[in-house]
Amino acid sequence: MSERPVRVLVAGLGNMGRSHALAYRRDPGYEIVGLVSRGGRPIPPELGAYPHWTDFRAALAQTRPDLASINTYSDSHAAYAMAAMEMGAHVFVEKPLAPTVEDARRVVETARRRRRKLVVGYILRHHPSWIAFIEKARGLGGPFVMRLNLNQQSAGAQWELHKRLMETTSPMVDCGVHYVDVMCQITDAAPVQVRGMGVRLSDEIHAGQHNYTHLQVIFADGSVGWYEAGWGPMISETAFFVKDVISPKGSVSIAMEAESGSADMDTHTKTSRIRTHFAALRRDGRFQRADEWTSTADEPGHDALCAREQSFVLKAIREDLDLSRHNEDAVRSLEIVLAAEVSAREMRAVDLQA
Repeated sequence: MSERPVRVLVAGLGNMGRSHALAYRRDPGYEIVGLVSRGGRPIPPELGAYPHWTDFRAALAQTRPDLASINTYSDSHAAYAMAAMEMGAHVFVEKPLAPTVEDARRVVETARRRRRKLVVGYILRHHPSWIAFIEKARGLGGPFVMRLNLNQQSAGAQWELHKRLMETTSPMVDCGVHYVDVMCQITDAAPVQVRGMGVRLSDEIHAGQHNYTHLQVIFADGSVGWYEAGWGPMISETAFFVKDVISPKGSVSIAMEAESGSADMDTHTKTSRIRTHFAALRRDGRFQRADEWTSTADEPGHDALCAREQSFVLKAIREDLDLSRHNEDAVRSLEIVLAAEVSAREMRAVDLQA
């Protein structure tokens, strides 16, 4: 006899929330019991048949879901996640987990105390090409130089979205947690020092915010990484997507198709090809091995990745997976990007406890 579907309440119906809601709708392991979105925002037509609330706590109380899927703006993530777990629900929450490291730790502690599953939306952890990229980099051995960025030239509706996001979250934090998490998976060493910088390039965002950001992180094993993220109509399309890892034995790089644009959501996860370079030389000074190219042309798109992510959530609930390391990693990557923001504001390096 099959297990009953997991009853899910979906909060937030922007780009990510809509994709996650569609994943729940298509998966027989889930049953959507309600949607929550801010007043005035239209419900996507394909989701119009479900009950709708504008108040998250009211929806929690009335639906009593097995899972709360939280895809709202980041300043509400921690409060919503803890409220849901205190009411007995498991939680999927989009990144970043919380606005502060202290709040993130409180969310993780609530999950531990209430014995609820807490899955944070690190979508690249479910992407076969990114999994391969990390494995190939680790296979070379450290120490590593990790060069990652995701700049987005945005206009029109996309720029309006970015401005709304920057009311609570900088590009360094919103996007950076993904790629800092990749760095941490590659080196598997503790970060020891972070440096950040930022520039406000538009009068359309508030005076305390940067829409161009850059961070550097030093790890205990001697590895170093940098991450760059910028949003806005002034951002260059040149080298907007760099995913490159260097080690003493060579390098691994993601090679994007030339026609891809930074505003295209799928370019944020697609890889096209992975290039592995080997540093070993022959006696005549030439390379011993030619570079290897791994095609990833059949990789899943954005909605398919969200479906993979929610399949993992279902597995975690039904098989009682231990998510302790997953939660620790989410806090660690958040700690790095928030330390970079402090560094940018205060113009100093920030040391982290190992």
